[in-house]
Amino acid sequence: MTSYGGHPAARSGSRTNGLAIAGLVCGIVGFFFLNVILGPLAIIFGMVANRQSGAMDGRGMAKAAVILGIVDLAVFALLMIVAANNGGFHWYVGS
Repeated sequence: MTSYGGHPAARSGSRTNGLAIAGLVCGIVGFFFLNVILGPLAIIFGMVANRQSGAMDGRGMAKAAVILGIVDLAVFALLMIVAANNGGFHWYVGS
């Protein structure tokens, strides 16, 4: 008999670590916006999730979060190098 609360397969115990998901989201969003903030968060969330994870419950997502966090920081560094070589950012007001 199925107990109240849904399908039995949904309660099988194989749950993905929430920190791994948070790190992956931070890594993906950080690639486009606020990479200097979300990159380190993705690395931290991914490393903590990797330590908390069992054999297969989110370890791949945790590793992907760490890699994406590193890529986010590399993109930020590349943008800063390009900006420095082009004289920085200039705001031109008027004509």
